[in-house]
Amino acid sequence: MRMNDSAMRMQVGGGVMQDVTALDAIAAATERFVATVGALSDAEVAGDTLVPPWSRGHVVTHVARATDSLCRLLSWARTGIETPQYASMAARAAEIEAGARRPVAELVADVRETAARFEEAVRTLPPAAWRAEVRMRTGELRTPATLLPTRLRELEIHHADLDAGYGFRDIPADAVRWIVGDIVEALARRPDTPPLRLEATDTGLVHALGTGGPTVSGRQADLLGWLSGRSSGTGLTVRGADEVPAAPFWI
Repeated sequence: MRMNDSAMRMQVGGGVMQDVTALDAIAAATERFVATVGALSDAEVAGDTLVPPWSRGHVVTHVARATDSLCRLLSWARTGIETPQYASMAARAAEIEAGARRPVAELVADVRETAARFEEAVRTLPPAAWRAEVRMRTGELRTPATLLPTRLRELEIHHADLDAGYGFRDIPADAVRWIVGDIVEALARRPDTPPLRLEATDTGLVHALGTGGPTVSGRQADLLGWLSGRSSGTGLTVRGADEVPAAPFWI
């Protein structure tokens, strides 16, 4: 199902949440992620990824624990009781390490169970809670609606990170568009982000951060690979600089 941007934002009006269609995209991304993980052997799940030193087991466990962390933020929005995304970064790392060496069946069950909890938390969020602001581990304030592209981002980027046959060009174009927008919004909140213009040659997507910086162009999926730090700029071209620069730090 193709969704427009207003559906992805889950706009709220008159105190009533108007659309939860974004959950369809998240559910589809979850199924693709689970299919890839489920096809791995227990030996393969210990293999290398695009984000060393993490193994595939680390990446899958991180996706599950990150889902739990978003559920905590939704609980904060629901109750008004401050609930940090993670108790600490050390605790976050320990959780990932503790679950990284589980067999594939346990990893898949973990992803499915946490995905169900997240969906239930979104669907049952009271109308007033959609306007609440919660603080992510990076310090930025978010409303529940803006946690949805974050959830999609976690699923799709980390799916590519598994290096198991699913790459950035396999991500649906609408999902890439929303994830790029989510990253650009994060960059725009950082005072030290250098000027930059992004142009997707296949979809016409354009984003500008400040003025006077280089223009990085290429396929939308390749822009996402670069923006997320997974690519040095393969498939991209640049105007206003001698070479494609390092992507600005965003998380």
